[in-house]
Amino acid sequence: MKKALFTLLLVLTTLSAAAQTKIYSFTAINDEGKAVSLNEYRGKVLLVVNTATRCGFTPQYKELEDIYKKYKDEGLEILDFPCNQFGQQAPGSIQEIHQFCTANFDIQFPQFDKVDVNGPNATPLFTWLKSQKGFEGFGNTEMGKRMDGMMRQRNAEYDKNADIKWNFTKFLVGRDGEVIARFEPTAAMSDVEQAVKKALLCNDVIQTIMGRRSIRKYLDKPVEHDKLELLATCGINAPSGMNRQPWLIRVIENEQWITAVTDIYKKANAEMVKRDPSFKNMFRNAPNVIAVCTPKGESSVDAGMLGENIMLAAHSLGLGTCCLGGPVRFLNSNEQCKPYLQQLDIPEGYAINFMIAVGYPDESPAAKPRDEKKVKYIK
Repeated sequence: MKKALFTLLLVLTTLSAAAQTKIYSFTAINDEGKAVSLNEYRGKVLLVVNTATRCGFTPQYKELEDIYKKYKDEGLEILDFPCNQFGQQAPGSIQEIHQFCTANFDIQFPQFDKVDVNGPNATPLFTWLKSQKGFEGFGNTEMGKRMDGMMRQRNAEYDKNADIKWNFTKFLVGRDGEVIARFEPTAAMSDVEQAVKKALLCNDVIQTIMGRRSIRKYLDKPVEHDKLELLATCGINAPSGMNRQPWLIRVIENEQWITAVTDIYKKANAEMVKRDPSFKNMFRNAPNVIAVCTPKGESSVDAGMLGENIMLAAHSLGLGTCCLGGPVRFLNSNEQCKPYLQQLDIPEGYAINFMIAVGYPDESPAAKPRDEKKVKYIK
């Protein structure tokens, strides 16, 4: 058990570093004309901004510098990329721009050479940033409405693409190199600061929680036994009421078992299967399945905590998971499945509560919105 836990920690450390590759693979030219690898900012919270010195939003330089001074020591870096694509409002050389910004706003954060952020000559960094967070509107403030009206006069469908719309668009990047949020120039700087504060609080555990997604497409590659064993170990280390540990886990690595129950499923759901050309098995095509069992009639709270442990550990190992209820209902209701349930050696009085599809992901779904209005703080 100690060896398994040590291996888990080793793999977690390795994968945590490996996951931080996206923004760090880019290079930018600084204000001195030198190439800078963004890998130098690994582990920092980044606010990447396209700026201009003759824009109505140029005073945001002062607000950005205030945020920078306040949070630099906690790990924030602001990366400034002047851009002359919007109203030709960033004229002059990068040296002239830098002199203007230091003289008028005393900025201390790094400035880089002028770039294009849209079009055929757009710098790859901003092309990637836009692919991670598209345009979602200027907001309902008076300034937001003015910006929307101005842009819509030029192009009625301006909001249909992810392009940068104006100067001082900001991308917030977490310590893991993933884009967290995009702020248009009309966004309140207080909102930007709040998002920065949250990002600075994030550690590896929180990044794993926030990065986990339900995966429904998997590579045709079984998960190694050692990793499945580590997932089970993480599962049974979940808390439970009075430490009763009422759960049982059945880790299914047997490809023939998955194929056999899937064949039964296909006969019972022929039309539905026919409509899915990518269908391979009834477990979202995952090569492995974990069945979580609990005593019949008891609360599923303990099982839920165990399942969450497994899914978060899987994500940290580069694996994907999806919690499944449909296969459980099918296995319990179809008489032909009884022999295969018996093979799982589930004791009398226990039943499968839910199953977890496990495998190497073949997709990277975006996060779905969460309703923060459902959270209330009682003080």
